[in-house]
Amino acid sequence: METLPRLKAEIWVKALIRRCETAGAQAMVVRRGDASSGTVVVKVSRLDRTASVFVPTRAGDGSLVWMQATGAAPVAEPDADAYIEKQRKFDPDIWVVEIEDRQGRHFLQEPVN
Repeated sequence: METLPRLKAEIWVKALIRRCETAGAQAMVVRRGDASSGTVVVKVSRLDRTASVFVPTRAGDGSLVWMQATGAAPVAEPDADAYIEKQRKFDPDIWVVEIEDRQGRHFLQEPVN
């Protein structure tokens, strides 16, 4: 299988924020990770004290997919933040992008499981 060049994390994050803003949602970098290769964690706050957290993973064929790390349903925002903090302690190079959207849209272009 051919490996495609990976987009730098910083560029990917900027593109995600732009997609969010174009659609009328707010997005911001809450934690800046390694500019080249940091993993990106996406938190979607519904502005009702609930949130969802999405983390990247690989499908069986090696393609990028996103996993709903906190489960299919939104969780209390402190629970989402605790999950992110645990990941940050495990990987100090992660990026955290928070999207504020009442509809709960994540704006990720890859499949979400």
